[in-house]
Amino acid sequence: MDCRLEVVIVPVSDVERAYAFYAGRLGFTVDSDFHPNEHFRAVQVTPPGSACSIVFGTGLGGGAAPGSLHGCHLVVTDIEKAHAELEAAGIENSGPQHFVDGAQTPGVHPQHEDYGTFVYFSDPDGNSWALQEVRTPKR
Repeated sequence: MDCRLEVVIVPVSDVERAYAFYAGRLGFTVDSDFHPNEHFRAVQVTPPGSACSIVFGTGLGGGAAPGSLHGCHLVVTDIEKAHAELEAAGIENSGPQHFVDGAQTPGVHPQHEDYGTFVYFSDPDGNSWALQEVRTPKR
């Protein structure tokens, strides 16, 4: 069975602030902003180059607390360029990190090993994300 992950719901406390962060600062494409009444709003945005979007808003259900999404990875082919873009957008982040003997270590993986370097950041609610460098995907 083929399955494609196409949407992840991100719980936020302030839709306008999330919109400014994801669409404005990160440059995600706004696919839809459905706001039929004061009790429901669904904003769908997609990272450039991604087949998977994120949705945030009000009245979406699910009961997840704002800031409770952790560990989603956004894959990039050039971690240093992606890190520079976060910096230019003023987004606080960890800087490049890689693992040495199971411990996070500052810096890019010395051989730029696929799946080997990460940059961590959070949105204004505390939902956490990781950029992960993959130059040659295995799939």
